[in-house]
Amino acid sequence: MSLVESLHPVRLVVNDDLRRSRLTVLVRVFLAIPHLIWFWVFSLAAFFVALANWFVTLITGRPQAAMHDFLARYARYTTHLSAYLGLVANPFPRFLGGPGSYPVDLELPAPERQERWAIVFRLLLAVPGLVFAYVFGAVIVVVALVGWFVALAIGRMPKGMRDLSAYCLRYRAQALAYVILLTSRYPTLYAVPA
Repeated sequence: MSLVESLHPVRLVVNDDLRRSRLTVLVRVFLAIPHLIWFWVFSLAAFFVALANWFVTLITGRPQAAMHDFLARYARYTTHLSAYLGLVANPFPRFLGGPGSYPVDLELPAPERQERWAIVFRLLLAVPGLVFAYVFGAVIVVVALVGWFVALAIGRMPKGMRDLSAYCLRYRAQALAYVILLTSRYPTLYAVPA
């Protein structure tokens, strides 16, 4: 683990064995339909909680614990679902984003004090990071499309492809955590796998 990665409070933990079930890879998008519906509902709720959390954090300088926990579950669930759809992990994810419940998981910080001026301009400050997150999302899709054929043929995901997608997931999770005030730390491009 690099020094830069060890200092960032949002970390991606990958405990995947690279094996993929050919049958679930073949129909993965269809299996994910309940998750995609739940993701829409969860995202809508997370939007309103993030908005309320923004006001609370702006006033008090610290996120409210229950809202922070809800948004942490949302960030974790988003990562689990993205890992499943992107073939970064094999098992069907759970719906609540619990910590330690998936082979590709997020470690997130506890609520921390944040600078009020940075909270006011958070969305503006996040724009470059969100552009990178969008590009990394496209990379995950391309790797998943190629990986779909590879996993169907050999029953496993090549480590390099999985690691590239995991790198992109890590950055996207850090960008999301920054936007929804789970951390005041800007997402980092630099990371060396552990």
